[in-house]
Amino acid sequence: MDFVSMKDELVFGVKLASYALGTRSSMPILSGLKMEISGASLSLYATDLERSVHCEIPIENKDGDEAVVLNGAILSQIANHLPQDDRITLKSAEGDGTLVKLRCGEALFDLPTLPVEDYPEIAPLPEKRIGKVNVQNFHRGLELTAFASLKVNETTRLSLTGVNIVVGGSEMKMIATNGYRLAVKTFPMEEIVEENEFLIEAGVLSDLDRVLSQINAPNVDIYRGDGQIFFHAGGVTFTAKTIAEEFPDFDRVIPKDNSIDLAFNRQALLASLQRIEITAAEESGAVTFRVTNEESAARINSSSKEKGEAEERVRLGKVPSEAIEISFKAEYLIDALKRMDSEQIALWLATPEKAGLIEPTGDDISPQDEGFLYVCMPVRLGG
Repeated sequence: MDFVSMKDELVFGVKLASYALGTRSSMPILSGLKMEISGASLSLYATDLERSVHCEIPIENKDGDEAVVLNGAILSQIANHLPQDDRITLKSAEGDGTLVKLRCGEALFDLPTLPVEDYPEIAPLPEKRIGKVNVQNFHRGLELTAFASLKVNETTRLSLTGVNIVVGGSEMKMIATNGYRLAVKTFPMEEIVEENEFLIEAGVLSDLDRVLSQINAPNVDIYRGDGQIFFHAGGVTFTAKTIAEEFPDFDRVIPKDNSIDLAFNRQALLASLQRIEITAAEESGAVTFRVTNEESAARINSSSKEKGEAEERVRLGKVPSEAIEISFKAEYLIDALKRMDSEQIALWLATPEKAGLIEPTGDDISPQDEGFLYVCMPVRLGG
């Protein structure tokens, strides 16, 4: 191996690939970043078997086609601290090929290689295309849904760790749940070739979002492979392994007949909940809403033996149609409200035992919030 590349291009490629490095894997080869030369092009690969990144950069190839695997974390650190110079040279050291020399300006590194034959095969971009979606819409969809899922180490139900993505009609729908709350965001797609549905771990999609944020591309093309979904934008391919477990029937969970409409200023409700949560019981984290059909305000309170008690009166946009007392985990409400952008929100209720529904409302719904709804199960307090 012997090639020269522009420093900025190689550094950028290494940065993108680093989002898929298997840094915590028990397989040492997954900590490697594969560099494969083909003519005047260098392909960079990284994978942890759940996700992979492939990108290409132009190079000046001074030898033949070859592939090496270098420690990705080390290479990433080097890339972040290279001296001021426009070019980088990588060349296999003389001998058995177990060292690669990297030079930039006056800096020289001798880097050990990993066995290239041990590196897992990364599937190429398939022909089966699902469609095309705007990158900003995709980002906003993840922002308003992924938080509602569980972390991988919090459950054995893999479906609760993912974001379910449904492609149909002219829209993409993202849904995530932890069993006690549900977030849904629907938005238009630029193009749909084939209707589809797939479930991907939220953490993997978060890395995809980071990669897309680095690429100057307005849209991302989506392809379906065998147990994998491929996202291709700006010459970069991000591959995500799908979760085989069936996603819960989310449509059944969404309330259809909640008739008590509590209209709040979003920021006022958010600030109140953040205050009232301070004295909520550790175990439940519950805050209680009390409204009557005689006053355009909600009284929100929490109490615990260890922390004390707090109560606040929060103005409503109108007098509720019915009185109700209902409790929710404050954290769940705060999580949704702080991510929304609209000035006004509606909390739709039915009974103290039935789920509440939050959605943007009013004449000035933010375009960022269009197609968003959030379902939250109530907390049943003893006594």
